Amino acid sequence: MIQIDDAGSGSLLGGTCIGVMRVDANEYHYGIIPLEQYKPESFKEKKYLDSVVDIVGTSFSRLNVEKNEKIHVCRGYMFDRLKKWLKEHSYNWESTVIQDPLQTIIEKTFEDYTVSLGLPLQYISYTKYPFHFHRLLKWVYADHEARKELCKQGWDSWQKYGSLERKIYAGKAKNSNLFCLKCGNRIIEGSTMKIVQYVTNRLNKVYLHEYC
Repeated sequence: MIQIDDAGSGSLLGGTCIGVMRVDANEYHYGIIPLEQYKPESFKEKKYLDSVVDIVGTSFSRLNVEKNEKIHVCRGYMFDRLKKWLKEHSYNWESTVIQDPLQTIIEKTFEDYTVSLGLPLQYISYTKYPFHFHRLLKWVYADHEARKELCKQGWDSWQKYGSLERKIYAGKAKNSNLFCLKCGNRIIEGSTMKIVQYVTNRLNKVYLHEYC
């Protein structure tokens, strides 16, 4: 039996992971929808849904999926165009809730992918899965010019919060539990640090080393 699922479609950071698994043989293949598909114009046209079809088609070739194999596809909107493709190519498929083994595997794949983009592993635990938008936004604002390119910029929420006015000033680290969101290292208590302040639906402060 074949399972098809996604991970990361609800994360501000990165593209979206699409995974295909032949459960009985424990065979797994995945692809990442490129971030270019989440730029405003491409996102408006939902080109990321075409990427889903491309990734699944490649995965089927790698796994030698037969037309008569039972295929379970996630019910989510990410697979709207794929379902039409499966029907047109006469695959034996149904739309359902995808659980393990693929669910856990693909979530881990997406976490590893975001770490490869620079997100600290410990920050994933802080943001909770699927990644919390405003907590990820703080990480982006720690190095805005570089990290904005890692975001789904076609989202309405990015259009609203992605280029906010920022106030940058110096302050003293008043406890030992602060970490620099640019380099990821601890900020020494009592040291001078840089603070990036911006307002979304609340006041936000990002703490950095003085020279980061």
